This record gives sequence, structure tokens and C-alpha cells, in this order.
Amino acid sequence: MEEIATQDTYKSYMIFFIGQLFSLLGSLVIFFVIFIWINDVTGSPIMLSIANFIFLIPTLVVFPFAGVISDRYDRKKIILVTDSLLALITTILAFFFIFEFTILWVVFLFLGLRSVCQGFHMPTISAIVPSMIPRDKLSRINGVRFLFLGIVQFVGPAVGATLLFFFPIKYILWIDVVTFFIALPPLIKLKAPRIRSEIKSEGRNSFGREIKEGLSIIKTIPGLLVIMLLAMLLMLLSQPSMTLAPFFIKNIHGGNNFTLALNNMILQGGMIVGSLVVSIKKHWKNKIQIIFMGIMLTNIGYLVYALAPIGVFLMIQIGLLIMGLIMPIINNIVMTVIQTTVPLDKMGRVSSTLNLLMMVATPLGAILAGPLSELLGVAPLYVICALASIGVTIIPYLSKGIRNIDYDAPIIGSMK
Repeated sequence: MEEIATQDTYKSYMIFFIGQLFSLLGSLVIFFVIFIWINDVTGSPIMLSIANFIFLIPTLVVFPFAGVISDRYDRKKIILVTDSLLALITTILAFFFIFEFTILWVVFLFLGLRSVCQGFHMPTISAIVPSMIPRDKLSRINGVRFLFLGIVQFVGPAVGATLLFFFPIKYILWIDVVTFFIALPPLIKLKAPRIRSEIKSEGRNSFGREIKEGLSIIKTIPGLLVIMLLAMLLMLLSQPSMTLAPFFIKNIHGGNNFTLALNNMILQGGMIVGSLVVSIKKHWKNKIQIIFMGIMLTNIGYLVYALAPIGVFLMIQIGLLIMGLIMPIINNIVMTVIQTTVPLDKMGRVSSTLNLLMMVATPLGAILAGPLSELLGVAPLYVICALASIGVTIIPYLSKGIRNIDYDAPIIGSMK
């Protein structure tokens, strides 16, 4: 792999990352209050299901094109444009609330437009990391990133719940605009290297061919495609727990906004601890075994969460804590494998293809969550999904070809 990262790009990235943490905090706060508003106004799991579907599907549609664009054009400018559009969209929604034009379809439109912007923003952010961080620091920096992302995600729901106690939503939405301007100076000063793409110089290419190339690169990394397909199934099965969380906590278990925020904080608190582990431990051996054992433990946490009796929030929180502790370890190992094996000039399309594979089942899970919960009940649906998640994790691990993959072998780490 070409090494272009320097100490200067490393420092520039860390300053940029701090700014992005503020931007993320603003986004988390407004999404917390928006979904609380939808649940409180409609009292319907189907409406929550539709809202999540509308938020997810545009990102899924633009992801492949976004990765190719991030490889072709200046990644810094792409991030600047998408961040600016996100702030503008939130500003417009805030005025809708100020003038009390709070029709549900307006909020759904807001979610969809933000989803389009994030579809371009996310793969570009991912693609920029290995070009600015020296290769020997990638694993540890990934751990640090997960740590601080976890801290922000820990704080976000608490800030949202606290603000809802004191202010109406029309004022809270401005938090996203404020955090955008905090993140803007580090973004403007970002020293992002320009990655020269060989495919771009050919002059005659297509989005489809470049997307296929991303998939072909994934196939060359042993076991990675299997892991991604497993992730697709797990995303499908876990989506009901994410989509219906406000209804599950508030309407079924009798909680309130602070209970919902506390549960989110416990999940993120577990992720902070898990991120601390991966930021301290530089190298991981037996990566494939750790990935599958970690996924299994996460599924067990999901089952504990699903089986909680009515009002027993401690059991819910234990399940969330288990999931939070393990997820950063899995994510760190998979991300490090990708970043150390994929060429820098193809990182954008590979990142978007991976995200596409992992997210393809998410909108389907979101839109099915509401109707299935009406048919089966929310808690029984959770239990069925948790048990199915355990089953689909065991099946691929029974293959010796998967169990015996060594991601530390020279052939894995020397791909050009």
C-alpha cells in the first residue's frame, strides 16, 4: 500500500476529527428529539418504522455513487459541501417548527434530505482516514476514534432529553447549526492529501465498473465478504430494536424520555469502555475468532434485552451494556483489516461498497418492524430476531475455511 500520510497530516486529521465530534453531537441531539416527537405525536410503531425507512433508504441509494465520487474528487470539498447542506436543511426545519408548520410529512422530508447528505458524507470521512494516518498508527487511532465517538454518542441523548425538559423542539434544532460553525474552521484548515486515481486517468469509466471493482477487491480479502454478508443479516434482524426503541421503552415498559436517554447512555458507555480496550491494545491475534465470538456475545446481549419483563429496566440495560462493550472491538478489527489491505486510491469505493453491503437490509428491517410488531408484539419480535441472529452467526463459523483465516499472514497484509 502506498504510504503518503505524514506527521503533519496526522495532526491535521486529529484537529478535524475534534471538530467533527461537535458536528456529530448536534446531529445526535436533533435526531433524538425528532424521533421522540414522532413517537409522542403519533404513538405508532408503524410511524416510527416509516420514519426510519425514510431516513435509511436515501443513504443506501447514494452510497455507491458517493464512494466513487470521493475517489474522483477533492474529499475535503465534498465534506464541506455536505456539512453545509446538513446545517441548511436543519435551519429550514427549525423555521417550520417556529411557524408551527409541524406536519408529519415535513419532518419525513427533512429526514430524507439529511440522509442523502450523509450518504455522501460517511464514505468520504471513512476514505480520508488511511491517507492521513500513518499505517502503524491505524489500529490505535481507530480505537481512539471509536472511544471519542462513543463519548459523544453517550452525551448526545442525555443532552437531548435535558433540553426537551426545558425547551420546545423549535429551539433545540438550532444546536445542529451551532455545532456546524464550531466544526467549520478545522474543516477549512484540513490538510487532506489528494489521492491520484489510476482509473480516473483512463478517462473512460463508469460508476458501475468502479463499484464492481470495489466488490472485487473485497472478494480478494479472505473471509471479508462472508463477514459483510453476515453483517447484512444481523442488520436486518437488529433493526426492529433500533427502530422501535422509543415505543418499546416508553409505551411498553412505561419509561420516559430520561429512561430512553439513560438506556442509550448505557449502550454508549459500554462502547466507550470497549473503545478504551481497542485504543490501548495495539495488535490483535486470531482476528477471525475474535470477530465471530464478539458477534455471538453481542447477540446474547440482544436476547437479554428482548427477554426483559415489563418495567425491569436493569435487565434491558445489562443487555445493552453487553452489546456496547463488544461492538467497538469487532468494528476495530474489521476496519483495521480493510485499511491495511485496500489501496488508498480505491478506499472510497471499497468503503461505500462495504457500507452498501452492510446497510442493504437495514431499510427492509426498518419498514417491516412496524407491521411485524403489530402482528407479533414488539417484545416477541425482539426475541425472535435475537434467536435468529444467534443462528445465522453459528452457521458460517462451522466452516473450517472461515475459522482458519489468518489476517496476520503476509499474503493478507501485502496487497497492493
